[in-house]
Amino acid sequence: MAKLVEHRRLRLPCDIEQWLQQGLTYPGIQLVDLTPRIVVESTQLPAPFHRDPADQLIVATARVHGAPVATADEKILGYPHVQAVRMGG
Repeated sequence: MAKLVEHRRLRLPCDIEQWLQQGLTYPGIQLVDLTPRIVVESTQLPAPFHRDPADQLIVATARVHGAPVATADEKILGYPHVQAVRMGG
């Protein structure tokens, strides 16, 4: 998220740090560590998946934790190997 804001591909109603802190207060939202298992999973996703390393890490994290991805990204929404929920966008 921070990189999207940095590169002006995403606009938030407040600064990124405040937005993250606010987001973490929602029930069921949890910040998880980037682990070696997630890093390896991101390099071994079942085909077809695109080459964006950030999306690969997001999808791998969801798969490792058995969690859905909340996204407006059509590439992730269309990927059959992860549960995805359409959000905004």
